Parts: sequence; C-alpha cells; structure tokens
Amino acid sequence: MRKRRKLDRDFKLSVLAELQTKSLAEVCRTHSIHPSAIYKWKNEYSENPKKAFNGNGNLWKYEAEIAKRDRIIGQLYMENELLKKTTKRLQELKVEEERMRCIK
Repeated sequence: MRKRRKLDRDFKLSVLAELQTKSLAEVCRTHSIHPSAIYKWKNEYSENPKKAFNGNGNLWKYEAEIAKRDRIIGQLYMENELLKKTTKRLQELKVEEERMRCIK
C-alpha cells in the first residue's frame, strides 16, 4: 500500500491557480492528483480562503472528535444494555433458586 502524500498549502494554491489556465484533466495528469481532491480543495478554498489548508492534513479535528465521542457513547450504551440483561438474568436465577429451596 502506498504512503499518503502530504501536500502543503502553497502546492494546493498553485494547483488551484493552474486551473485558471489549464483544464482539470491536464492538471490532474501533471500532478497525479485525483479530480475529487481538487474539487474538495476548491470547495474548501471558496468557503474560507484565509483558513483553507491549515495544518498537516488534520483539517477536520472537530468532526473527528465528535465521531470518536459518538463511538464511545455507542460502546457505553451497548455495555449498559449488556449489564441490564445480565442483572435481569441473575435476578431471575436467584428467584428460581429460592423457589427451588422452598420446594425441597
């Protein structure tokens, strides 16, 4: 598996500038970049030019943190459900055991 390239802000801006004079296909071939990456860069740059391409590929830390916490919440929910079922089953077994003692 190939290692992912880290492209800096200046490179991305130069690629977007090239789109003014060249076609998308030509720019993609020249730099070996998938067109969807360029579309993503264009959208990000159009939303907020000053903050676009900050960091080392960790642009979506906030969303990643939310997803991480959602996974943790889901895991805790499943653990709670398991504990509820286990507690209920243990109570049923205790009641059954007490009933068996009374019968003897």
